Amino acid sequence: METQAGQRGHGGAGLGLGLLSAAAFGTSGTFAAALIGIGWSPGAAVLARIALAALILTVPAVLRLRGQWALLRRSAGRVAAYGLLAVAGAQWCYFNAVARIPVGVAVLLEFLGVVLVVGWLWLRHGQRPRRLTIAGGTVAIAGLAMVVNLAGSAGLDPAGVIWALLGAVGLAAFFVLSAVGEEEPLPPLVMTWAGMCVGAAALAVMAGTGLLPLAASLGDVHVLGHQVSWIVPVLGLSLVATVIAYITGIGAIRRLGARLASFVGLAEVLFAVGFAWLLLGQLPTPVQFLGGGFILAGVAMVRFGELRVHQPASGAAQPRPGQPGLAHSQAAGR
Repeated sequence: METQAGQRGHGGAGLGLGLLSAAAFGTSGTFAAALIGIGWSPGAAVLARIALAALILTVPAVLRLRGQWALLRRSAGRVAAYGLLAVAGAQWCYFNAVARIPVGVAVLLEFLGVVLVVGWLWLRHGQRPRRLTIAGGTVAIAGLAMVVNLAGSAGLDPAGVIWALLGAVGLAAFFVLSAVGEEEPLPPLVMTWAGMCVGAAALAVMAGTGLLPLAASLGDVHVLGHQVSWIVPVLGLSLVATVIAYITGIGAIRRLGARLASFVGLAEVLFAVGFAWLLLGQLPTPVQFLGGGFILAGVAMVRFGELRVHQPASGAAQPRPGQPGLAHSQAAGR
């Protein structure tokens, strides 16, 4: 049986991975904006991001799967849904949203996916959120609104709002599908690679049929105050904002559970603001700093509420190592 100290260490590792994932995802806006600024279409940026990430991960994933290809076959349905919704769908919808509405507003609307995660686990798995979880989510969403300065977003393009809300569905799918659903789940590296392959193939088919407009430029881009080759932001999108972000994100979700990991993922907005401050000189306002405090407080409330939910009773069986921090019914795939 796992000791309480072991559980705390397991949760601490998950929290660290979740924050690293949020930081990596937070770089995507800077790299994508650089490409779109020289004439790249959102579809081209997403396809390049996913396809290159799949290529980079091919050799490591194949080596990791040596002798275990049956795992991939058993998880084919989950991988297909993950690649279509959590990879291709989420990224394409988000990039289309930021092309029409302010980035901050698009991020806020996309992170409504966190609310969808709580609702899905309640309706599908009967995991009714505790009052502290609901309160923490409310505080975190309020902080998110402060960080992105929602008050200045009047006159939004309805199409942009729709794209962002569709992105919220993809974000929720990322957290839910990444959670452990089988007794022997795919390793995070393999899950990421397989999802990228599915997502890249789906986008390539859409591009071939004309449903996904592609436009790209091979000129220099303005990144970090310097003129650099277009290859730099493409590599940044693929390596940092995709490979590192997805692998660490899956690892965090399997340690924390979909619900808690989704709230930790709210820190992505803070990291995005921080990168804009450090690299682009966009200093956050006092209200944004206050919003960051609200987000951290909300995550802490959710974390405490989750610990209370799963506090083992005296003599009760302890969770097995590797199970996510959710109810046993979800770990069993009920």
